[in-house]
Order: sequence, then structure tokens, then C-alpha cells
Amino acid sequence: MKNLYSSKYGPWIIGLAISLGVAVAVVVLALVAATVTFRRAEVASVYNNKKVDIKGIQPDSSVWGQNYPREYETWKRTADMNFKSKHLGNIPQNSLSDRPDMVILWAGYAFARDYSAPRGHFYTIEDMRGTLRTGSPGVDEQKDLQPSTCWSCKSPDVPRMIEQMGAEDFYKSPWSSMGPQIVNSIGCADCHNPANMDLTITRPALREAYQRLGRDIDQAPIQEKRSLVCAQCHVEYYFQGDGKYLTFPWDNGYTMENMETYYDEADYADWTHAVSKTRMLKAQHPDWELFLLGPHGQKGLSCADCHMPYISEGGVKFSDHQLVSPLNNISSSCQVCHRDSEETLKELVYFNQDRLLETRNRLEPELAKTHILTKMAIDGGISDEELAPVRALIRQAQWRWDFGVASHGASFHAPVETQRILSHGLDKTLQAQLLLKDLFRAHNLEIGELPDISTKEKAQQFIGLNPQKLNEQKAMFLTSVVPQWLEEAKAQGRI
Repeated sequence: MKNLYSSKYGPWIIGLAISLGVAVAVVVLALVAATVTFRRAEVASVYNNKKVDIKGIQPDSSVWGQNYPREYETWKRTADMNFKSKHLGNIPQNSLSDRPDMVILWAGYAFARDYSAPRGHFYTIEDMRGTLRTGSPGVDEQKDLQPSTCWSCKSPDVPRMIEQMGAEDFYKSPWSSMGPQIVNSIGCADCHNPANMDLTITRPALREAYQRLGRDIDQAPIQEKRSLVCAQCHVEYYFQGDGKYLTFPWDNGYTMENMETYYDEADYADWTHAVSKTRMLKAQHPDWELFLLGPHGQKGLSCADCHMPYISEGGVKFSDHQLVSPLNNISSSCQVCHRDSEETLKELVYFNQDRLLETRNRLEPELAKTHILTKMAIDGGISDEELAPVRALIRQAQWRWDFGVASHGASFHAPVETQRILSHGLDKTLQAQLLLKDLFRAHNLEIGELPDISTKEKAQQFIGLNPQKLNEQKAMFLTSVVPQWLEEAKAQGRI
């Protein structure tokens, strides 16, 4: 540099270099500014020049798609069933056939009829009509097993009907009475205000739960709302009172023990077990509550961060609305924060899943056996008073089992907490068996041969169900009643 300065042409060369550098910088800045301007214009053209004016509750997502085509195109991919991980995917899978012990665990409850692995949001209505848990209204002697509360999380038609009828009247209506009304699967209107696309709470149960906790849900931060719109449905809940009013049991807090205390103080039971005669609790799918206790929830992430990663397309950044497992798109979900390889991240998830399944697979047969041993004790003349401590342990054990296995993605959301819960369930199950053995000895009773419950059909027959008859009635329902619902919905312009 010293020689350049001292040379004859040195100052001229340096000046030229500086000028060229400045010129290049100006051009680059101009290009950046032009790109930003172009992208802002493109965003404005998409989000400000709406093709349709949506007012009120519009349950048809295709109408929203005219204004928000990118989001709508990704939402339509919730129909895809091409994801498969080590243990599950988003294809139809009969869980009772895979794990027939669950038939015994839910004896006397509708879940003993049918329980399948969840598919995508696109199939919520189809799967609801097809499940054996609702009964087969209009076919033979079958009637509604469930109230309309069961539709609550399945469709944006639900907030429309709640607005029209009021929540109380909607909930207590028979399930089949809403068949012609509830026709659109989960979509845009479940989570968004059409006026400005802000996230909004459309289900009264979540809003009411927050009110009881002294919180204004409308003042929740945006990041929290990116999970709360999911918490409208992906939570533990129960049907309160004769009106089957949808209620979230969070008054004491969000942990498994908090909710158990809530139910115990209310002397609540979902049903009385058909085999052990125990007053039982049924966990639904406490996904959000467990997520709060896991590493991602503790660090302030939202459900959308992992399940709805951002996509950049043509200068527009938007959320992927396919809503599938993050393992389906590790690069856009996990690797935004984690620098590990896809294979390493996937293996970490499988590591946690495998170990939780070890505990689950140890717990389920022992818990089913405990129900059956309790029936043997009843048949042997052991009194309800003597069996009270056993039944208390059964109720606690099954609540822990169900809380851990009913949650979608528990081994990912909160592996340590879920392992703790399932381990406590196994502990209480074995405690109940020890008490039963003491009672058998005290009454000089022999433990009889355990029934063969190795298949779903054998287990259902043991608890008094006729699987062939149930399937025949459901087939008749799908070919006779459902087409009538669809014709009525079509005549009224809802589909």
C-alpha cells in the first residue's frame, strides 16, 4: 500500500477503487430497496385486495381460500395421508386391534367400541360419522350415545350453531340432530377473525376456563394465542351436568394432579367400569397442558412454531397450514432452532418414544388384569367396603395411564413428565394388585384363570359387546342416515 501511494498513479487508482466501491454499494442498496418494495406490493396485493368480503362465521374454507390462496393450498394438504414415522402416521389405524387391553380398560364406556389413531383435520367429520362411539341413530334399536357436545372440536360449523342456538342448547342436543348442520371439517373460521385475520377464540369453553382463572384471553400475547387457538380443542375436558356442558377442569391448575383434584372434589366420574365397578375418569387429549410442561413450552415456543412453520414464496412469508408432525418437515420446523442433522433429531424423538412405550406396554396389560381380578373379587363375595381402597388405586392408575397415552405427541411435548405420569400409573396398578391378593387370601379365594382377551373381538365379547352387530349397524347408518344428512345440507346450500 505504501508503494501504491508513492507511485505516480497511486492516488488515482485508489480514488477509482473507492468510487467503484461506492457505486456497487449504491446499486446493491437500490436492488434491495426495489426487492423490498416489490415484496411489500405483492403482500399488499394478496392481503389487501380481497376477492370476497367475509362477514360473520363462514365455515367453508374454500371461500377464505379466494382471499388467502397460499394458506388454503397448504390447508388442503391436511387430506394427505403420506406421513409415517417409526410408530404412527396419519393413516387409518385401529388402535383397539393393535392393543386389545384397552377394550378392558374402557369396559362400559363408548371407547371400548372403537378407538382409532387420529388422522388430519381434513377428516374430522368423516371420522366422527364413522366411529362406533356415537351410536347408530335411526338404525334398529341403536340411538345416540353422545350429545352434540361431541361435535365441539370437529368443525367451524360448531361456532356457527352455538351463535345461532346458544352454547347450552347446542351441547344438550342429541348428537345426530346436528348431522345435517355439521358438514365442514376444521378450517379457517375455527381460528381467524375474517375482518383482519387476527387469531381469535371461537369456542366458549376455553374462554370460560380463562375467566374462572381470572384471565382475559383476548389480552393474551400473540405468541400465546398461537397455541391457544389449538387449546380450544387439544386439551382435557369433560361434559358437566345433565346438559353435558363442555368444561375444562383447570380451576386448580394444568397438571395431571391438579385436574384429578378438581374431579375428586366435584365427586365426578365419566362412567362406572363394567368389569371392576370402579368410578372412572376418561382423559381426552391433554396436548396443550403437557406441552406447557415440556422443554419447548418452557422456552416460550408455541404450537404453531413447530406444526405451522413459515414458508417464503414469491416474496410472501406465510404459515404452512398442513398441520402435521414436525418430523414430516424437519428442515422447516426443528432445524430453525436446532443445528443437528435430520437423522439425529429424528432418532432423539424415537429414543423418547421407545422408552415411553416400554412403560405403556408394561402398564396396559397389568391394569386390564387388575380390573379382571377385581371382578373375581366381587364374584367371590368381597364387599364394596373392602374393595374401596382397590378401586381408589384403579381410578388413579387409569387416570395416569389415559392422561399419558391419550395426548397426541406426549413423548415429544413432555417426555420426562409423561414418563413420570405413566410410571406412577404402573406403581398404583401394582399396589392395587397387592391389596387384591391380600383380600383373596383373607377370604380363602383362589385366583381363577384369566380370560383370553388377545384380540379386540375376544375382549369385546368378554365385556358384553357384539362387534359384528355394531359394525353392521354402523354400516347401515353410513349408507342410510348420513346420505339424508348430506342431501339436507346440500338443499340448504351448506355444501
